[in-house]
Amino acid sequence: MATVTMYTSAVCPYCMNAERLLASKGVTEINKIRIDLQPELRDEMMQRTGRRTVPQIYIDSQHIGGFDDLRALDLAGGLDPLLAA
Repeated sequence: MATVTMYTSAVCPYCMNAERLLASKGVTEINKIRIDLQPELRDEMMQRTGRRTVPQIYIDSQHIGGFDDLRALDLAGGLDPLLAA
């Protein structure tokens, strides 16, 4: 299974939705980068993704985007192949 990394915070409902969707696909481990606990990592996230909001999700080295992007990828049938890689 692919490695999933997610910039996240504890109070983000979109982050929780992303985690639920990934769990429904069999993802048991997510490398969480908590920008609420380490605010300096928000700058890193913004430089890597060009975005300011969480979640920001990577599957292996591919930036997926936020929850809406993840859900759209799933609905288009593209999430399962990425996770299986």
